[in-house]
Amino acid sequence: MAMARWPAYTMTVLFLGYGAGKAVFAAQGKLGFPGGPVVPAEEYVSYARDVMNVTMAQWFAAANGLIGAVLVMATVTKVGRRVPRPLMLAVLGVVFLGVGAGMVVMIADGFFGLGVGWRWYHGVLGIVVLGLLTATVWSYARATRRAGPAG
Repeated sequence: MAMARWPAYTMTVLFLGYGAGKAVFAAQGKLGFPGGPVVPAEEYVSYARDVMNVTMAQWFAAANGLIGAVLVMATVTKVGRRVPRPLMLAVLGVVFLGVGAGMVVMIADGFFGLGVGWRWYHGVLGIVVLGLLTATVWSYARATRRAGPAG
């Protein structure tokens, strides 16, 4: 079955942009994201109770962006197709839950003001990202399903 590759390509660019933005903030010792709300390091430390320093948290987030890019690209490459379908769908489900939770917060804060600092246009971006990720997972699932008996 034909597969829509453009959602995965777009999500790859978004994941790489996310990772690059987080890397920039890690290098600056800031928590947040360029173009979004920035949390002062002192406030973050009080929330995290010194579990992890700000720079390390941002580097982990940057790595997550890279991992996300690799995963969504794997849905449209021959190498990625060698991964067993149930495993790939499970991993994509975990990615969807993680990204989806972040996007729901971004959407809710952008439109209803939870106090995080996201604006309405961030909420619109959150809706777009959820749609693109849904399209990526759906396209992969449709393209890799086995055809049932004809009849």
